[in-house]
Amino acid sequence: MLFINDLTYRIAGRTLLDKATLTVGAKARVGLVGPNGTGKSTLFKLIAGQIAADGGDITMIKGASMGMVRQDMPSDDTPIIDIVLSSDIEREALFKEAETCEDPDRIGYIYTRLDEIDAYGAPSRAAQILNGLGFDDKVQNDPISSFSGGWRNRVALACALFRKPNLLLLDEPTNHLDFEAMIWLETFLQKYSETLIVISHDREILNKTVDTIVHLENQKLVLYTGTYDEFERRRAERMLGQTAMRDKQLAQKAHMQAFVDRFGATASKARQAQSRLKAIQKMDIVDAVMADRVTRFQFPEPEELKSPLITIDSVDAGYGDKIVLKNLNLRIDADDRIALLGANGNGKSTLVKLISGRLAPFKGDIHKPGKLRVGYFAQFQTDELDVKETPFEVMRAAMKTVPEHRIRASLGAFGFDKHKADTKVGELSGGEKARLLFCLMSFDAPHIMLLDEPTNHLDMDAREALMQALNHYKGAVILVSHDPHLVECVADRLWLVADGACKPYEDDLEAYKSHVVQQRKKEREAAKQESKKSKGEPTAEAPKSLSKTEKQAAKLEQKIATLTADKDNMENQIATVSAEGDAKQLRDLTKSYEELQKQIGKVEAELEALIATL
Repeated sequence: MLFINDLTYRIAGRTLLDKATLTVGAKARVGLVGPNGTGKSTLFKLIAGQIAADGGDITMIKGASMGMVRQDMPSDDTPIIDIVLSSDIEREALFKEAETCEDPDRIGYIYTRLDEIDAYGAPSRAAQILNGLGFDDKVQNDPISSFSGGWRNRVALACALFRKPNLLLLDEPTNHLDFEAMIWLETFLQKYSETLIVISHDREILNKTVDTIVHLENQKLVLYTGTYDEFERRRAERMLGQTAMRDKQLAQKAHMQAFVDRFGATASKARQAQSRLKAIQKMDIVDAVMADRVTRFQFPEPEELKSPLITIDSVDAGYGDKIVLKNLNLRIDADDRIALLGANGNGKSTLVKLISGRLAPFKGDIHKPGKLRVGYFAQFQTDELDVKETPFEVMRAAMKTVPEHRIRASLGAFGFDKHKADTKVGELSGGEKARLLFCLMSFDAPHIMLLDEPTNHLDMDAREALMQALNHYKGAVILVSHDPHLVECVADRLWLVADGACKPYEDDLEAYKSHVVQQRKKEREAAKQESKKSKGEPTAEAPKSLSKTEKQAAKLEQKIATLTADKDNMENQIATVSAEGDAKQLRDLTKSYEELQKQIGKVEAELEALIATL
């Protein structure tokens, strides 16, 4: 499907890819991984032809289609369902051409091709994808301009999935998804039948949706078969073996060099010394294992405060005149590790803002000790950073009179050496900006850290470092995250935010996943029943008598048989008129044929509904 041969790419004098080679077969399922800044997204742009390589080439199987998530979503009054439908360029072009085409052969091909790509079933398929990504039926006709940036990114993802290209490239597809939408996406990708390459720092997604890992390391593409966990194990084994080999070679080199140093000036040993010196120069020492796992997180320890740190009594909260959370009664202790569950829009971020003090309650009381310090992390805060300042300048403004060496020590605890600390924020990667926010949030040793999607721009190693730092942190943690691995490793309590309330969830994360899947099924079934009621069709709640239903089903079956016979006759007519070359008559026939297909589809849907009641 995809062939990458000796690919080289440089940017600003830095080499990201150096004669990298990779072959991806048809139907392959590949996870592309590597630390932030190594060139994963750049490789996608090279594959898509958005940028040109400095050397080598990339080819695909002839006629194969490729798709990736759009970055240029419109901001107008177009309904999001129409945006998704229009993303299938071939379908849109065929429908448009059918309106004006006069070539009989071409018209015949157009309608055959529309049938092949299931063009008439596309609206239903688009609606299902949008629903899975969190857009219920009520909002699918809302204009794209009414949605925030994160939701527009979901629409862009829906467009990529809807097109179903032969090669699908997904770059961090879960970044803007809540837990529920992420579970749906996992299932969708597991069933995706074409070639898939996904960049993700989410080990759950990689373990469940791919069977091959390509690691971008040392400017090369190294392929490992298996899931992400298997890749980690095999890579660790290879690194240990490589380290042992290097140590052995260096020891041998040192031994040979010692001989040269000792006998280089001795006439009787001169030839041997020269021979060994040449051997040393020719030795192919294996590459050292790159110290690419240097991401650091180290949260300062707060002084001890007695529990409870926060008590929330009979609180209502929301925005404007809209109540989002009602009658909250919660307590946070000094050793709490709490993860918030619930779909986007249910109020998780509202609760976090309430605890942080950024949102005042409508009513009720919130009790906090006077000495309590609360650290708040939210990914949107990266947009509030001044891109012209350096991390050191950002921290100096926050830490005010603190000496320079202490400011640099704080930055160093989050992986900023002097060079990075003096680099403009605008030149930092997303992961580096996130680490700066962690540093900014925690420099005064907060007693509670509120983390709202903290891992969105962190690579796998940085996520692991964050997890370890949180487990060593002595204060309380309130976590909102769609990263199951982080939640399972950090949280020891779960709170479910749903239906305007927040209550302890006594089961585990796997049980919650199952709950989400079952809830989605119930919602889809309820939507189907509501649709049937609106059409006056029998529903599962109010079925007609069995005998009447069976009779009606038999009538529909007979109707389908009659319509199918009409369809066959019309196909013969179209073939005859195509041979005669009468364009006008052919256009009329094809339009009638299209209407007939729609009618058959409608009757079949009615029959399926009746069968469901049986």
